[in-house]
Amino acid sequence: MQTSVFFDGVCNLCNRSVNFLISKDKKEVLKFASLQSEYAQNIIPKALLNRENLDTIIVYLDGKFYDRSNAVLKLCNILGGGFYVFLIGYLIPRFIRDGLYRFIANNRYRWFGKQSQCRVPSPELKDRFLD
Repeated sequence: MQTSVFFDGVCNLCNRSVNFLISKDKKEVLKFASLQSEYAQNIIPKALLNRENLDTIIVYLDGKFYDRSNAVLKLCNILGGGFYVFLIGYLIPRFIRDGLYRFIANNRYRWFGKQSQCRVPSPELKDRFLD
């Protein structure tokens, strides 16, 4: 099972999150691409991809796209182990989970900063990236 994770390539929080996911994904089922990439622009439905404000993580799994808090919860399920505890988040209504997600997303550059260009994977991680 391969899962694609699309993230804001210039966001420091997002890049740290990708590093975290890579370190915890022992089975190497996660593949990554920035939302700004041509690959993402071609595969993600336009209804999910706001080019002016790339403020969400998107996970593609089993032929479906998941965004915001649902994407995070899907990733917790994929990572397994101790991350299963976070699946309790499904008990919280999505509008509340996504509200918290949007609050963090709207402040991510201010709190964590941003880069001038999208992440370029190191040679040893090149095969984990789709773009």
